[in-house]
This record gives sequence, structure tokens and C-alpha cells, in this order.
Amino acid sequence: MADLQLGRLTLRETMTFTESAYQGWSMHIQGVEVCPLITREETWDRFDGVLGGQGSLIAALWEEKSERNGYYTISSASGEVKDRKRQGITEIAWKISLQRHGPDTDVDLESRLAGAVRKNDFLLTGERWSAPAIGHYAYWTGPTLPSLLTRATTDGPITVYRGVPAGVSPRWGCRVEDYLRGRVRVLTAGVERVGAAHPVAADGWELSNGLVRVRPALSGGSIEVASFTGSAWRPKVWWIDIGGTQVTRWDSASVLQNDLERCTVRLAVRRSPVGRAYLDLTLRRGSRIVEGYLQRGDSGTLAVYLATPETLTASTGYLTAAADDADGNRVTIGSARSFTAQAGGLTKSSVTALDFYLGVVAGGGSAVSGDQAPHLQAQYIGALPEVVAAVRR
Repeated sequence: MADLQLGRLTLRETMTFTESAYQGWSMHIQGVEVCPLITREETWDRFDGVLGGQGSLIAALWEEKSERNGYYTISSASGEVKDRKRQGITEIAWKISLQRHGPDTDVDLESRLAGAVRKNDFLLTGERWSAPAIGHYAYWTGPTLPSLLTRATTDGPITVYRGVPAGVSPRWGCRVEDYLRGRVRVLTAGVERVGAAHPVAADGWELSNGLVRVRPALSGGSIEVASFTGSAWRPKVWWIDIGGTQVTRWDSASVLQNDLERCTVRLAVRRSPVGRAYLDLTLRRGSRIVEGYLQRGDSGTLAVYLATPETLTASTGYLTAAADDADGNRVTIGSARSFTAQAGGLTKSSVTALDFYLGVVAGGGSAVSGDQAPHLQAQYIGALPEVVAAVRR
């Protein structure tokens, strides 16, 4: 049986489908996933993926019906589970309705950048930027042209557009086959997940965009943040500290957002004798930094710092290593709000929340424009919510 690729979701290609045209062109498909033809875990993962994709813009690739390759929005999805444990068989019958936008030769993708720059204590205006899928072409912002920055990722080189003019929603073309390249991923036990409803192991998750990889620290820290530089992952381990207590293990993990251009994972940890704290970690497509938002219920001290301290130099709103490390990079950490520098990081007292970002200045003292510490800070301040939509050319 051939495969049908709906965004990040792989299904068995159906032999028949129906289409209708009434106030738009719609496609209705259905199929069955069966264990043991695939594993039970994969069967349920496909079921979660079918239901979790509703409302998403996807690139669809048919192995046997390539005439229908193109961009679609999932308008509705449903599934029925038949679990016959005695026979060792699990069947999932799914139905999906798709709104057809058209083939990639007829469709532009529009990055709708909305909202305001991040509120900060340093009177910074930030930098509007965006990073379309790897392999995109004909990026358009009207008469004002942005500058270009290329970053090497595990998926290949990604282009970051800096200085995107305000009030403009950039448009770009992209082959269906390239739309997934450079995406942000949420993985559990090494498997990429679709949607935000699947279970996530507190100690077995990973967040990655091909430039930054975040996961729980195995020991001696709270999280590990690795940067892809020099064709290899370069890890740094960080402590998350709540009221003087280091987080050695997270109690739960969940996915708040799981889109190609942005993913957010929420971590929770219990506090003694009562209470809890949350850490939201966000990665964007093309970003060199991971964004963090740490919360506690009561007012107190919050801190983030390196497990192995390095000498950091303070600038307005951020800290950077004073010298290149063994990998030729310089670690950096910053916040939109005022803070107190401490060994290897930052701290803030009498607060219930702390925003921050973590990453490295790739290339250290020889970093190119756009990858230097003040540029990373500007990109953190200027990062805007993004929704990608399909529009006819």
C-alpha cells in the first residue's frame, strides 16, 4: 500500500476519495490503520495525529495520486477505534475533510506577523524577522527589501530575513516537497509528534529546529540546550532555580503549540511543601535561541544559570561569555526585563515570573552580522506570533 503524507502525518493512501465544489473545493478521504501491520504505538500515534491536525495548513503528497499534490487546510477529522486485544489487532478507521487551496504552482504562502514586539525595560524596538521553509523562493515584502542571513541547520541552510517592514505579511513560494524542511519538531522517545494532544514523557522529550536542540538534562542540570555549529551539536547544561532550589527532575511535560514555524513545551515541577512551578520553552523556525518563561505561584526568587559557570560580560539586557569556548562559540543569556547577573546566568527576586532566552553566539568573536549577541537580543525582542496561510497568486 502506498503512503499519503499530510504534513508531518503519514497514512496509508486510500484507494478512493471524493471531491466537492460548493463555496470552495473540498476533498474527503478515509482509510484504516491496522496493528500489527504497524506497531500499536504507531497506530495510536497516527490516530492522535489525525485528530490533532484540524485547522492546520498542510502540504499533501500522494504517492499514487500525485495529481492532487498541493496545499490544503484540514477542515474536519474523525476516527473510530476497534481494539481486539485477544487477537492482537487494533484498527483505526479515520476520515478527513480537506479544503483545497491548489498546487504549489498556483499558491503563495503568507507569513502573517501580528502583534507587538516584546515589552521590555530597555526601550528596545527589536527586529522584525522571519524564516520560511528551507527551499522556498521569491520572498516578497513589497518595495522595502529585508536583509538576508543564512544559517546552517541539520536540514540544510535556512534563510532568515531581517528587518521585515512593519505592517507587511511576507509572501513566498515553496514546493510541496520542501515545505517541511527547517521545521520545528517535538519528539518523544525519538519519535516526532503531530498536534498537541499526545502524551509526553517528562524525561523523554526533545524540542529542535535544526539550529537549537532542547531536552531534559540527564544529570547535573535542569535542561540541556545544544547549538548546531561546525556541523555538530554543541551542548550547554543549565540550572533552573526556584527560590534557591535547583530543578533536578521535571514532573510532567505537555505541548502547548506544535506548528512548523513554532513549538512550545510546558514543563511542571512540584514544590515543597506545596505548590508548583512552570517553565514554557519556545522554539521558532530559523532561531538561534530558545525562549523561556518561568513561573511560580508565590512571589520569590527565580534564576537561570549554567551548570558549569563561565565568565560572562554584562550588556544592557543580556550576558555573553567573555571569550570563545572550545567549540568557537560564546554562550549568551538575556531577558526583556531587568535582572541581576550571577555566576553563569541571571536572577530576579520578589517576582512570580521570569522571561529569558538561551543560546550561543555562533562563531564567537568572529560571528557574522545577525548572529552577534546584540542581534540575537533584538530578534528575541522583535519575534512576533506567526500564522502561515495559503493565498492564490
